[in-house]
Amino acid sequence: MEIREAYTFDDVLLVPAASSVLPSDADTSTYVTRSIRLNVPLLSSAMDTVTEARMAIAMAQAGGMGVIHRNLDVLAQAREVSRVKRFESGVVYHPITLTPDQTLADAKVLMERYNITGFPVVDDGGRVLGIVTNRDMRFATDDKTPVRVMMSSENLALLREPIDREQAISLMKARRIEKLLVTDGAGKLTGLLTLKDTEQSVLNPHACKDEMGRLRVAAATTVGDAGFDRSQALIDAGVDLVVI
Repeated sequence: MEIREAYTFDDVLLVPAASSVLPSDADTSTYVTRSIRLNVPLLSSAMDTVTEARMAIAMAQAGGMGVIHRNLDVLAQAREVSRVKRFESGVVYHPITLTPDQTLADAKVLMERYNITGFPVVDDGGRVLGIVTNRDMRFATDDKTPVRVMMSSENLALLREPIDREQAISLMKARRIEKLLVTDGAGKLTGLLTLKDTEQSVLNPHACKDEMGRLRVAAATTVGDAGFDRSQALIDAGVDLVVI
């Protein structure tokens, strides 16, 4: 592989002078790999005092990318990656779901693990039965309360593929809801669209995202067998870039 010459900030000195280029017209984008483009040429450090999910989300929203440190066990680091990938998406494909027979306790565990506030409720075949949100669960006091008791199952707001984003936003605003279930022609759940994600897309037009509209995130690993195992777990969680 040919290693070409590259530059870092210390290699470039800008001489103060008048310029005809407006700051808003300046293009600061660059490629961190052949296929991953950053709108801001910055990566946050893979240090345990610097980058976990919260920093990685902020970096990606600004157009850069955060590198989640490896001073975590493998599963914990993979969860940090998953939190970033699920934070802001065009459509959340394969969303975390619940079944009617699961309980409030199950929902609380998943809410804490994935930092989410609502779940589609599906049957064994993946067909939509309802939706349960943080607002529904707030009134349940017993952790053994089944999801079927808490969920909303009537007059559900559903959108069939292919998705029209403007139609989705109009439907959520008209129904005053924050989550919209996406289904195929047979009523099976295929995705979840949230009002928060659509609003974030407007607020952060230069965010660094993948082809599915999810924020990009990197994560650190090491060499050897342990590094391979960690890398595979990170890839399974959806990481965009592995840093050694």
